[in-house]
Amino acid sequence: MRRATFRYPAPSRPANVAPMKTALQTIAGFDRIGEENAFAVLARAQELAASGRDIINLGIGQPDFRTPENIVEAAIRALRDGHHGYTPATGLPQLREAVAADLHRRFGVELSPGNIIIVPGGKVTMFAAILMLGEPGADILYPDPGFPIYRSMIEFTGARPVPVPIREENGFAISAEEVLSLLTPRTRLLILNSPANPCGGVTPKAEIDRLVQGMAEHPKLAILSDEIYDQMLYDGQTHTTLLAYPEIRDRLILLNGWSKTYAMTGWRLGWSAWPDALFDKVRKLAVNAWSCVNAPAQYAAIEALTGPQDAVAAMVAEFDTRRKLVVELLNQLPGVSCVTPKGAFYAFPNISGTGFKAKDLASKLLEQAGVATIGGPDFGTLGEGYIRLSYANSQDNIRRAIDRMHDFLGERG
Repeated sequence: MRRATFRYPAPSRPANVAPMKTALQTIAGFDRIGEENAFAVLARAQELAASGRDIINLGIGQPDFRTPENIVEAAIRALRDGHHGYTPATGLPQLREAVAADLHRRFGVELSPGNIIIVPGGKVTMFAAILMLGEPGADILYPDPGFPIYRSMIEFTGARPVPVPIREENGFAISAEEVLSLLTPRTRLLILNSPANPCGGVTPKAEIDRLVQGMAEHPKLAILSDEIYDQMLYDGQTHTTLLAYPEIRDRLILLNGWSKTYAMTGWRLGWSAWPDALFDKVRKLAVNAWSCVNAPAQYAAIEALTGPQDAVAAMVAEFDTRRKLVVELLNQLPGVSCVTPKGAFYAFPNISGTGFKAKDLASKLLEQAGVATIGGPDFGTLGEGYIRLSYANSQDNIRRAIDRMHDFLGERG
């Protein structure tokens, strides 16, 4: 006997009514989210390497050094000691105290541990700050060229992204006059980054002084200062932290962490300082979004701040040697010129004389020459005419990579 099957009748609708979008097609705002193309380049470089190609990666921005052993051992010890559970959403009290003590040691600034929150990586602070302050009708200023997640998150919130030009002729530093000229009553947040990604620029203290003075006329403006590269400075420079300006402390959000300084990118550890008016809001966001940061990693972070700093000094010294090497070699390439970066571990050479568009050149260098770089437009409209190279790679690999670039450009004369 044949079993009867039941079929639900197809839903009917009036002829003049269009089909409804599915729930998955109506997630508000997510079509505005961009991404960080450095990870796409990394994936393609790894794919080519897996196929047998010899790829030199000068694309991804992470130190090529191991995390110092004393830090690794601190995490292992924490696991063996049974630190396997939740921590406070804002971070271990002793770690927040260590951050505050480190700031006082390095800059002489006083910051209460009660204004510090430990987060799973630097991007979390960007996400939280822009989410809180961005909305339709608001303007948010960000550096261009700059870290791509700034603009991505601004657009996600519906706020209007307003680029602050970062110019080669200014040493890729921020111009206080230009920033202040862009501020309006609609401006809700100003994002600053020094030392900077992707250009390696460092804004001088005198320029920051002028900027802070000018911001007195905009008392409702919040500032997000991304200082993740604060220990990667060269030629005897010292870092100027915005925490050193008490007149803006009540509206300053500061982003920092362990990823770059201690070669801990994969540990996903960051910290941020928040004004009193916003701290409880970010605490609630932590409770709702990530609960807390990995417990053993936080014990490792304590060791990083309180233990020997020799490995940091050695790493920065090696980056300095590579910085000089990469600039010297880039300036020997046909159609290329490169100013000397003053901080971080990136060079941002001008390739406009090669005849290539930046992303096209970056793509061809990877696919044909086996050298991974990032096209300047991935960091903003003003990135056209430039590519980014990370010198977080060995001197030998830097030489081989730029030799390949020379051969590639020379063949296309």
